[in-house]
Amino acid sequence: MNLYEHTIIARQDTSPSEIKQLTEKYSKIVEKNNGEIVKTENWGIINLTHLIKKNKKGSYIHFKIKGNGDMISELEKNEALDKKLLRYLTIRVKKFDLETNYFNNKEEQEKKGIKS
Repeated sequence: MNLYEHTIIARQDTSPSEIKQLTEKYSKIVEKNNGEIVKTENWGIINLTHLIKKNKKGSYIHFKIKGNGDMISELEKNEALDKKLLRYLTIRVKKFDLETNYFNNKEEQEKKGIKS
């Protein structure tokens, strides 16, 4: 099985309940195609570097997935048809970094003693 990091960017006007539905929808697609979701992270709304379909911001959802190439093809095929998504990206990795959370807010980092 290969390891993948997969990120999707939803429109900024997508509600938290719709974000949860998107996460569940794509998790089910992975599981139907013999894949496994190792970790899911909701990174929240982040500014985009340039306009994408007239949007300045997007809601980021990140998945760490174990699976094969056919599963990724099926996942991306469904995402290409979804009007709520602006972009998606899949990267094959050699191992997962499950410890680091790059998108903690500053308050959470201060509680844990991490300086920026």
